[in-house]
Amino acid sequence: MDVYGLFIAAWIPVLKMLLVTGVGSFLATDFIALFTKEAGQHLNNVVYYVLNPSLVANNLSQTFTMERVTSTWFMPVNIILTFVVGSAFGWILNKITKAPPQLKPILLGCCASGNLGVMLLIVIPGTCHERGSPFGETAICHAHAMAYASLSMGINDLVFWSYVYNIVRISLGVRDPKMGDGIDSNTTSAPEEPMVEEGTKSIQGAKLDDSSLCIYLLQLRTAVIAVNGLLTPSTYGVIVGIAIGVISPFRKALIGESAPLRAVQGAVMLLGEGAVPLTTLIMGGNLLKGFRKAGMKVIYIVGVTAVRYVFLPLAGVAIVKGAIHFHILRKPDPLFQFVLLVQYALPPAMNMGVISQLLGIGESHCSIIFFWTYALTLVLFPLWSAIFMWLVS
Repeated sequence: MDVYGLFIAAWIPVLKMLLVTGVGSFLATDFIALFTKEAGQHLNNVVYYVLNPSLVANNLSQTFTMERVTSTWFMPVNIILTFVVGSAFGWILNKITKAPPQLKPILLGCCASGNLGVMLLIVIPGTCHERGSPFGETAICHAHAMAYASLSMGINDLVFWSYVYNIVRISLGVRDPKMGDGIDSNTTSAPEEPMVEEGTKSIQGAKLDDSSLCIYLLQLRTAVIAVNGLLTPSTYGVIVGIAIGVISPFRKALIGESAPLRAVQGAVMLLGEGAVPLTTLIMGGNLLKGFRKAGMKVIYIVGVTAVRYVFLPLAGVAIVKGAIHFHILRKPDPLFQFVLLVQYALPPAMNMGVISQLLGIGESHCSIIFFWTYALTLVLFPLWSAIFMWLVS
């Protein structure tokens, strides 16, 4: 098939996504004012805690078996590589542009992290429905595409919050605000010695034991909070979805027209179906902030765009094709190979905006970068998608 036909097949799903994004931006304007700051926060919570994990769990439970789990082992490795290679390019960008200290972490994070969640959920399945798609029968392609995209979302959340969040935080020298009142890892002093009630007879050794126990419990609390921060609701959705798909009794009870608990699976599916449109509307509201902001040098926007849409996709082709050539990865089906390649050609993760708000730095810069990189998605992402489809077909 010619590249032009593949470009159209990749362009239509992106256009649909951006049209819905435009609706979200319109709803966030002062004229309509439906997406106020408080409304956006509430909707984000609903999507984050309910709709996304439901979508992920439903898609994976229906299509993932033990055989498919073992055949997709390279996806976590590939996602980690997108972050590592993107970080390297971000470091180079900071060196070339001599960005100010407060901007360097934002540029690094935007280069390192891609939108491996909602964009894949919209674009990859949408490509299956286009006439020029090289991925075979539409229904099967759509089911597998949703499963691959859901797996990508869960893994991405885990890597993002364990890697990108911490490199941005550490580079700023900021203590983790998500850790609450736990012990700061940079603090070596012990907590105050516990008070002893009047009349209690204790020896010095017992006091030391109590103090040591208190330190241990606080450290354990800190570790539990850290683990909970990494395991996002979408990650739990991946765990539950794969467990249902792989463990036969669970699968028979929940999946299929004759399953006794099929109503439960149906309810989860209904919840999950609302995730994509609502997330896209919210993304549109967030992008409007970048349109209203000004005062950022063009070199930074051009630099992030070049990393996300030129250097990373080229690196992705070399990594994926190299893994197949050297038999690290047995040649996968075209759709899975396409997903691996697309993971290198995405705009920055919208979660970078969450990090900027959480750490209190660079929020306006993130908004500007988001606006321009997502605006350019309409042309640059379909172009790379067409090239990738040509490579795998």
